[in-house]
Amino acid sequence: MFSFLTSHSKSLWRRGLYALMAFVMAIGIGLATPTPSHASLFDLIFQGIRYVQLANLSDRDEVNLGTQIDRQLKARQGVRVYNRNADINAYVNEIGQRLAASSDRPQIPYTFQVVDNNSVNAFATMGGFVYIQTGLIRAARNEAELAGVMAHEIGHITGRHALQQMRQAALASGIAGALRVNQDTLVNLGVQLALQLPNSREAEHDADRRGFHNMGRAGYDTTGFITFMQQLERRGGSPPEFLSTHPNPGNRVNNLQSMHNAGEYDNAGYGTDEAAYQARIRGL
Repeated sequence: MFSFLTSHSKSLWRRGLYALMAFVMAIGIGLATPTPSHASLFDLIFQGIRYVQLANLSDRDEVNLGTQIDRQLKARQGVRVYNRNADINAYVNEIGQRLAASSDRPQIPYTFQVVDNNSVNAFATMGGFVYIQTGLIRAARNEAELAGVMAHEIGHITGRHALQQMRQAALASGIAGALRVNQDTLVNLGVQLALQLPNSREAEHDADRRGFHNMGRAGYDTTGFITFMQQLERRGGSPPEFLSTHPNPGNRVNNLQSMHNAGEYDNAGYGTDEAAYQARIRGL
């Protein structure tokens, strides 16, 4: 029957075939990324926009998704940004931006926020958003200890751990394979991952490794990360939230100590002045 097609019709037919092939390939990818628009899959194909897996989300799309997750964390989940002392927020941001500049992904923007919560905890979500709770700032004895925790959370971002978790959770919940993924669904999933689901053991060790080298490159004494973890281990009663959601602190301390013993960074003493740190967080 193809012999009855005119050359123009054949051209249109070939275009349709290519579009169909692209459609089949897009479905085979498994999980599509959210996009700024709400265009259908067909629209995206004919516009030449390629669907990619969540694990390969572009920096720009990751930041956009992280921005929406950040909004929902503060609007619906009761994450209250500390606003009683602007100097505290500025100090934490100062440390964070220093670390971000020497991180494995310095090209993305980072947002460091102090959360008004007395629990000893810190967490992060994709796109450069890091949250440090006031309880953890008070628990740290010096700037290097605080920098170690912040570098660890940056390590989760540079390792794209939240995206990996999101993809695994999406696969488990049956989202994968859908022709479109509702962006609100991904945002809600990102909120849940940030607040409720602990990272895997492998992700924690990777974030420790990345964070250790990050703070070393930023000029901090890397023993700060080690002493903070040891301090939290020695605390009586139930373990701090930071450790309860971050498994195997003992093994992690040993790994950090081994990296420190390698002697790669000669930053002895930088950031370990306790009096200077207490002066910076006074009024918290």
